[in-house]
Amino acid sequence: MTAGDVHRRILELYPAVLATGRMDEALALIHPDVIDHRGGADGDHHGIRAWREKWERMVSGETGFHDVSVTVEQNVSNGDLSANVYLSRGTHTTSGRRYEVRGMDMIRVWDDRIVEHWAIRDAVAMRHQLRLDQLDS
Repeated sequence: MTAGDVHRRILELYPAVLATGRMDEALALIHPDVIDHRGGADGDHHGIRAWREKWERMVSGETGFHDVSVTVEQNVSNGDLSANVYLSRGTHTTSGRRYEVRGMDMIRVWDDRIVEHWAIRDAVAMRHQLRLDQLDS
């Protein structure tokens, strides 16, 4: 598979992971030694266990989301790299509030699995739409 094929497949599986909590098929596309460059206070996360924990948090109770969809607006792939500009939509499980934000992510693929991942999303817009910024006041 090309990097673009792997990227497209992981995005196709992502909503089902969040909806069902079943992630084995999607995790098969993640290399055991993956580095997830998350940035911010969390910094980089290493290994497939960290990736699984990230998805488990997104499925769980107060921090969970449902009705998630990701629409790729632009993809650029070259060799082992694939980058997307995407529109993400979903519903915050606890509050029932919806969000719609743009993001960008890039992956590096080796042996048909993701070995590196970078992502940025408009977190300010997402917090505002979910009214999480009002909780900080």
